[in-house]
Amino acid sequence: MPSVIHEALVELFKNRPTLAAEMLHDALGQPVPTFQEARVESSNLTEILPSDRRADLVLVLVGDQQRPAMGIVVEVQLGVDLDKPYAWPVYVAQTRARHRCPTQLLVVAINPAMARWCSRPIDTGHPGWTLTPLVLGPEAVPVVTDAEQAKAAPEVAVLSAMAHGQSEAGEAIGAAFLAAAPGLDQERRALYADLVLSSLNEAARRTLEAMMKAGYEFQSEFARSYAAKGRQEGREEGLKEGLREGALKTKAHDVIAVLEARGLEVPADVRERVLASTDLAELDRWIRRAAVVTDSRELLSTIDS
Repeated sequence: MPSVIHEALVELFKNRPTLAAEMLHDALGQPVPTFQEARVESSNLTEILPSDRRADLVLVLVGDQQRPAMGIVVEVQLGVDLDKPYAWPVYVAQTRARHRCPTQLLVVAINPAMARWCSRPIDTGHPGWTLTPLVLGPEAVPVVTDAEQAKAAPEVAVLSAMAHGQSEAGEAIGAAFLAAAPGLDQERRALYADLVLSSLNEAARRTLEAMMKAGYEFQSEFARSYAAKGRQEGREEGLKEGLREGALKTKAHDVIAVLEARGLEVPADVRERVLASTDLAELDRWIRRAAVVTDSRELLSTIDS
């Protein structure tokens, strides 16, 4: 089952269909054609391949005479997935063929190590066809501390909190979002508040909670339905626990990604020990250690020490 963070990020881009185009142009400096509308399209890309191919989100920018001007495949990536370098070129080619327009791949990765992994060029094997994903990593996400900016683009403010909420700017980001919250419908207000509060550092979260009504609880329908789905599968996880689990999974995969990016083989026992970790601080240490070890088993020795 996809993590809460993954589903919430996809929801941001669904709720604001222009967000992908804005991030491509404003954050990543990519040219975007003039368009009249950004439209969410079917993300099921199984027309050619018999196996299931479903992107996280497919958007089409509609230009003059309601013709597609550009397609954008949005993929949220929180952990290493060795299938994605093979699936992503399919997503781009199939979206381009379906809508008959130029198509770009936007990968959202809120972890720096994951963003680096996603940015690696994909050699398809065909001469002249190398797909380089356009990656929206934390460094590219703007730090939104201005209330008017947050009101104009609340989804960008939420992205800002998720990317920078642990920094010194966390409190100012939270306050900017709080100023924008009254202008949102009830469901988006509840969901976005859940995400912002869960992303802030402890001091910023305490300050923000003090500015809100006493007794605020995670209350969005999105979070409740996700928790209900988890219970149906024998898992009880609220939004906070889901966010923590997502962070654990992301950091564990980051450790492995760093080792593999350095060309080191990762034995099964090392991989298993890393993926089983439930300590965020420990995983942070392993990420730093993975950048300097000369053999993956040296990482395992630090686990045992």
